[in-house]
Amino acid sequence: MADCQHQWEMADVGFGFVAFERCFHCDGLRTFFTSDQVPFLGEEYREGRCFWRRVEAAQSFRFALRCALCAERHDLEELMGLLHCTGCDPACEIDRLRLQAEAEGNWVLVGFGFTDKDGPTPIPPAKLEILADYYNQRRAASRPRLRLLSFEQIGELSRCHGDFLHDVGMLSLEPPPARTSPLVTPAPKRAGDAVGTPHRENGNDDPRSD
Repeated sequence: MADCQHQWEMADVGFGFVAFERCFHCDGLRTFFTSDQVPFLGEEYREGRCFWRRVEAAQSFRFALRCALCAERHDLEELMGLLHCTGCDPACEIDRLRLQAEAEGNWVLVGFGFTDKDGPTPIPPAKLEILADYYNQRRAASRPRLRLLSFEQIGELSRCHGDFLHDVGMLSLEPPPARTSPLVTPAPKRAGDAVGTPHRENGNDDPRSD
């Protein structure tokens, strides 16, 4: 309803894991959500000309937002997670907006879509605004306001050192090791470096069906 003062609440919450995979042949990166099992880190397989290796996994959940007053509902199936800007690139538009928000006493996070070889899935700006409203409605008026930006405003995505707000390392009781952002393209291998051989041929199978 256009005249409704929406009060957003979560609906259809489903828990699972977000897995990150990288191809060492083309440096492609893709992510997917699974609720079936804990993704096995280090798993390697071939799919066409790509050799995928699972490099990271994190506990996560998927949800929709529904208005408690008028029952308007929005699915957020494109949303992989939220990214914290670390200010790694002063020329990046996200960093400029982050500094502007901080000067106003507010803060910024970046909404990030699930990604495949062609890049992350765009998230409609209206959905980011609704998600920001959901968080801000749960904060006292005197506290900083959250603004959600789109990952599409990141300047050099392959060089972004932003931190995803997810539970990396929560798959075991061992302390998580130091890590780099999964968005960063790995440096080219030097001559003589060993290259792992994929141990599973997957043909046309989608890893999300594992």
